[in-house]
Amino acid sequence: MNSNKETILDRWEITTRELTELVDENPSLRGMMLGYVAEHKFRLLVEDHPEISDTKKFDDHDRKKKSDRVILYKGKEFSIEVKSLQTKLVTQDGSIWRGKAQVDGSDRREVLFPDGTTLTTTLLLRGQFDILAVNCFAFENKWNFVFALNRDLPKSTYKKYSEAQRDQLIASLVPVSWPPELPFVDDPFPLVEKLHQERKAHKDS
Repeated sequence: MNSNKETILDRWEITTRELTELVDENPSLRGMMLGYVAEHKFRLLVEDHPEISDTKKFDDHDRKKKSDRVILYKGKEFSIEVKSLQTKLVTQDGSIWRGKAQVDGSDRREVLFPDGTTLTTTLLLRGQFDILAVNCFAFENKWNFVFALNRDLPKSTYKKYSEAQRDQLIASLVPVSWPPELPFVDDPFPLVEKLHQERKAHKDS
């Protein structure tokens, strides 16, 4: 039986240097690990907030629940999709960093639109989650995040989709900068509070 103090390096009998070389030499491994570390860093960020009473993560393979993390804020659930930058698209212009986040799903699934049409796609939908969180580690090798409401993200411009479909689909590549530019901000909680107030007003109306 493995000891609770045993690390993954002990189990696999490799050194930190060997693991670093593996990550550096394999972009797909690096991207996958970075994504999971980003989710962990985001969880630590939100759990420190006094109004967050719980966070949870759905099964990665549950296609019906699309979000990386759900937070319980003032007794209400809000879903967060955590994404990373495409490192090859990162540029720097003076003090401004720019890049693009890959904002789509890991697998294709059939989507039913309000007009009755269907489409098989990896693109995510408006309303499918509440807030997008993008980790900006690729900019400065620091764990900064930027956040935007789902409804403020750019729509798909793919011409083979109908206008009604494009209106419901989020673009697969979303421009991101550091320092953040609208619709992105560096603090998620004003966005969460805005959504909370909107839901409260809708319930009371």
